[in-house]
Amino acid sequence: MRSLVVCSLLAVASVARAQAPLVITNANLVDGVRGAFASNASVVIENGRIARIATGPVTPPAGAQVIDARGRYLLPGLIDVHTHVASLAAARRALESGVTTIRSASVNAFQDVALREASRQGAIPGPDVLAAGVFVTPNLGETILADTALPALAGGVTTEAALRAVVRANARRGVDVIKTRGTERAGLPDTDPRKQTYTEQQLAWIVDEATRHNLPVMAHAHGDEGAYAAVKAGVRSIEHGTYLSDSTLRLMKERGTWLVPTWITILDLATPGGDYEDPVLTLRGRNMSPIVAAAVAKAHRMGIRIATGADTDYGTASVNRIYAEVALFVDAGMTPLEALRTATTSAAELLRIGDRVGQLKEGYEADLILVEGNPLADIKALSDALVVISNGRVGLNRTPFGK
Repeated sequence: MRSLVVCSLLAVASVARAQAPLVITNANLVDGVRGAFASNASVVIENGRIARIATGPVTPPAGAQVIDARGRYLLPGLIDVHTHVASLAAARRALESGVTTIRSASVNAFQDVALREASRQGAIPGPDVLAAGVFVTPNLGETILADTALPALAGGVTTEAALRAVVRANARRGVDVIKTRGTERAGLPDTDPRKQTYTEQQLAWIVDEATRHNLPVMAHAHGDEGAYAAVKAGVRSIEHGTYLSDSTLRLMKERGTWLVPTWITILDLATPGGDYEDPVLTLRGRNMSPIVAAAVAKAHRMGIRIATGADTDYGTASVNRIYAEVALFVDAGMTPLEALRTATTSAAELLRIGDRVGQLKEGYEADLILVEGNPLADIKALSDALVVISNGRVGLNRTPFGK
């Protein structure tokens, strides 16, 4: 039986690798490293990677699909480093928004691990997934059903033994990152996003256990005290960071800790509809919006590294998208090129995949989007992806529109 399973998996992998070549012609090329660096260019994609970038036309490989960009702008696919995608339909919505790589920020039952494997095997067109599995949080709730090691922790996850046990359960399931918290949520009407949850010592136990499994840690933290404790404990990124003080920002700069503001989610709180629909949250979002705007602007001025996260499950009601987060960063004082980097090269660096993702470069994974206008002239051009390619597979193609 085991040999049959292995043969089946190998067959799936073989099918995923056997992709027809793809050629994009007549494209203007833009990425976060070089800005706008080529016009009337052709990009040849083979075996899921960028095989060749040429100025002018090329002879397509045998059997290649050809997409004529007609002078539109080709750039790396966007990266969402804070998502809660847990279904095939949600993954599809993320992909169609131009996102070709996501980092999960926890799901209920390891759906992100399964989605990662589905994308790797070519069972879905993308996006690529870095999985976080189960949230390391004081109260697991229904998540105790996700793994046989977790029901024993139904009484709470606060001791060293319990904290390490959740990290180990995630590592055993093959996650790529550990998600924990320093503060309570903003998106629940009966919690205070500034209230600290885990102490520096508790967070240090989480980071230590994660490090034993070579896993970075991302920490939910709106409030300053919880964020400071998380940075001191050695997390790789602070997620949200709404109320960060100057001292915490300085420590982040010193330690090289990343900031993932998820600013678009605070605006979602303030606006009826979307992922949230509650008057308490609407008022909270209105209060938090100018505060997070100031925090992002200050972090950028201080040279703290910033990456994009939409903090959504890409559900049917969701209006949060990475291209909107990038546009907000321009409002906060970034140039369009700097903002583009937060969703491409910088985000890839945060995820430790910058040697293969995030640039238009020969040998890199063929994660690409085609948009109508130049995002360096108007960053909002990112909001309308006409073609989305993930690992050389066309996930969306809305062209041509006629002569």
